Amino acid sequence: MNKAKIKEIFISTQGEGPFVGYKQLFIRFCDCNLHCDYCDTDFNSETGMEYSVDDLERKVKALKGFEHVHSVSLTGGEPLLWADFLNEFLPRINKPAYLETNATVHVGLKKVFDNIDYISADIKLPSSSGIKNSFEMHEKFFGSVRDAILTCAATKQYDCERQVLFAKIVFDENIKDEEIEKSVELAEKYDFQIILQPKMNGMKLEIPTPVIENVFDKFLEKHKNTRLIPQVHKFLNIQ
Repeated sequence: MNKAKIKEIFISTQGEGPFVGYKQLFIRFCDCNLHCDYCDTDFNSETGMEYSVDDLERKVKALKGFEHVHSVSLTGGEPLLWADFLNEFLPRINKPAYLETNATVHVGLKKVFDNIDYISADIKLPSSSGIKNSFEMHEKFFGSVRDAILTCAATKQYDCERQVLFAKIVFDENIKDEEIEKSVELAEKYDFQIILQPKMNGMKLEIPTPVIENVFDKFLEKHKNTRLIPQVHKFLNIQ
């Protein structure tokens, strides 16, 4: 029986990326394969609860307001570490699945891709995350997304056009031109929108506005499909 360790289950408003403002059911899975310097999320499995697929299905469908949510956000930690569990769970909920991933677990992605509607992928800049080999892992991840799309197009097993892919980039004043170049190369190669997310400390931006605008302009010069969206939920002081 598939089981997963889950830290939190709650309904709130999406505060990041192009789906900001939508009401979602958030399922925060425990454990992560990365340890980013800026991470402010508690996903310790020792304090999480273990759920079977049946348990989680009953739990989420019993939540007040579940019928009105736009989609189910699978977040963490890294939800793709629980790919086998997700493959059994997602077909049961009859809601679009919104995957929030660090874009490094390409094997897990291959397992669940058919059940995912929206992929919110993080690009981990070494200058802000401390992850030195992030771009090598991202290349494999986005390559897996492309392969899965091509397979879908060839087999026509389901509606290949329904899936939306974008990438969020948390940055601070230490961002390097080389990192901008590598991020843009990925976006151009794999055809996705970039969402720039200035690093925050609580409800305050850590970076001066002129620096933020300069970074935004540098991305736009190389990749027109770039947007600047801070973490809105922190300004609203919601979960």
